[in-house]
Order: sequence, then C-alpha cells, then structure tokens
Amino acid sequence: MNSIVSLVGAAALGPPTAEDRKRLFDILLERSVRFGDFTLSSGAKSKYYIDVRQTSLHPEGSLLIAKFLFPLLKEKGVEGVGGLTLGADPIAGAVALWSQLHGAPMSGFIVRKEAKSHGAARQVEGPFHPGMKVAVVDDVITKGGSALLAFEAVRAAGADVKLVACVVDRGEGGSEEFGSRGVPFHSVFHIREFLEGRA
Repeated sequence: MNSIVSLVGAAALGPPTAEDRKRLFDILLERSVRFGDFTLSSGAKSKYYIDVRQTSLHPEGSLLIAKFLFPLLKEKGVEGVGGLTLGADPIAGAVALWSQLHGAPMSGFIVRKEAKSHGAARQVEGPFHPGMKVAVVDDVITKGGSALLAFEAVRAAGADVKLVACVVDRGEGGSEEFGSRGVPFHSVFHIREFLEGRA
C-alpha cells in the first residue's frame, strides 16, 4: 500500500472532495457532453448527447468516477459491481481496482445483452455467484433500459441488488423506475448541472 501511496499520492487516494467533483465535471464537459441534434438509442430526439465512455476510459476520469462511487457501494456492503456491456464495463473495472487499493475488494462483472448460445451459456460474466451483494452501474441512465436489463439479469442469476448507480442521470424516468422497485438509486451528476446557463 505504501508504494501505491507514493506512486499515486495520499490525497488522490483519499475520500472525494469538492475539488474532485469539479475536476470530474470539467472532464465530462470537455470530453463527454455534446450539444446538437442527436437520436438516442430509444429513438428519441435530443439536443444533447453524453458519451461518458470518453471519460470513463480516460485515466483521470476513470479514477475520479471510481472515487465517487466506491464509498456508496462500500456503505451498502457491495461485493460485486457491473452492468450491461459496454457502458458499465470501464466503470466496473475502475471500481474493482479502486476497492482493492482501499482494502475492501469488490469484484467486477459484465452483463451480456443476452446469454451466450455456447460454452457455459452465461449472461453474467466474471467472478459472480448467487447470493452476491451487487451494485448495477451504468454510464448514463435515461429511462433506465440498459440498467434495467442488467438488473433483471443479475437478479435472475441470484444476486442481491443493493444499489443502482450511474455517472449522469438524464432525468427522464430512470431513477423513478428503480424507485418503484424499491432499489436505491444514485447518480454522481444530474444532466441539469451541465445544462445550466444554456437555456
């Protein structure tokens, strides 16, 4: 651990700060938030698009996302973190590494859109087992479709879902969808934080 601290820095490994949040906001605004005319995966039209993968696959952005999600997951007693491929994959990997550095290891897992038709025919891949306490994560949640697919898949595989979390909530019903299922929901940012001043 001492070698990690000397390499990364004690402050970087500490709890998230207001400065960390501002820095992650700036990275997202620079790399991930785009304004224009877009068609979303749901088919809906939008004046903005958020490609969080441009941040979650960025070294500093990845570290900061993990830094903000880890305390929430630890508080819930989470043992595994993952979601629907591809958006959740870099987030799960970052949190898994961050958790190991902090002595509270959480395994990462990947949820396929559908089970493989060959091999073990699994839909949930990685060090995952029935009864595991998990968090379902996603990069962006709009109505909750991708996260809901992952949620249903891990529940069907026997997991105990303690939390659904994302980096950015577009505020279009996703949080309410999970609330109606009695599952806690958390987002690091809400879209309105990026839209302020643009109306």
